[in-house]
Amino acid sequence: MAHVQIGQVVDFTLPASNGQEVSLHDYKGKKVVIYFYPKDMTPGCTTESCDFRDFNGQFKNYNTEILGISADDLKSHDEFIAKHQLPFLLLSDTDHKVSEQFGVWKLRNIDGNEFMGIERSTFLIDEDGKLVKEWRAVEVEGHVQEVLEAIKNN
Repeated sequence: MAHVQIGQVVDFTLPASNGQEVSLHDYKGKKVVIYFYPKDMTPGCTTESCDFRDFNGQFKNYNTEILGISADDLKSHDEFIAKHQLPFLLLSDTDHKVSEQFGVWKLRNIDGNEFMGIERSTFLIDEDGKLVKEWRAVEVEGHVQEVLEAIKNN
């Protein structure tokens, strides 16, 4: 299945941690950072989410909203948000359709165990809903600052 490409207008709708269905087109007029992460409460995902939390005010200064997406259910997201005081929405992609749309649902191998899951990746959507930048197979350290710099320079 072909996934979204730079320059393409993107949209999707998923259940969100605020109890609503959230669509990307709801954010027209703002930039949106979408970060896909493998699993709530795991070390790398917690670090990445807390980094986005810590820089959230700076993203807002640049008219940018943060959305986190994983295959976890909303109950798991609620616990994750409460434990780490995350100030942005987490979206639940339990059937991984949006993860497939973005090409991040992949065969993964951790410690010799193969399974399908989300490859940590981040996407920048512009004010018109167009994909303008992507970071695939992300390393957590320094990543959020790199995304913020890209927004500052856009």
